Amino acid sequence: MAQETKTVFSRIIDRELPGEFVYEDDQVVAIRDIRPAAPVHVLVIPRKPIPSLAHLGEEDVELAGRLLLVAKKVAEQEGLAERGYRVVINVGPDGGQTVPHLHLHVLGGRRFTEAGLRA
Repeated sequence: MAQETKTVFSRIIDRELPGEFVYEDDQVVAIRDIRPAAPVHVLVIPRKPIPSLAHLGEEDVELAGRLLLVAKKVAEQEGLAERGYRVVINVGPDGGQTVPHLHLHVLGGRRFTEAGLRA
């Protein structure tokens, strides 16, 4: 492992800590967030311990696509596809990232109205 200390996500992936898995394959897992910011809040995490989106390399292009596809699958599985949902990646401290392991947040189950984030 590239990082000296395992992240909390690596420890959950390795079953050293508990996590509520909603999806799992050989590259990616999805777990429920323990502090949900929406009625549905699932984290999509690569098994590969990439610290953040800023550390994603050309060799990770397929994995990046897989993360997005799994986010879509999770949204469908959780019943969010019809009404809509949000996919968020926090990068670095100023971006709100608190765990140095790349992950996507899939949020839904309510209407998002925060100003400046509509397009």
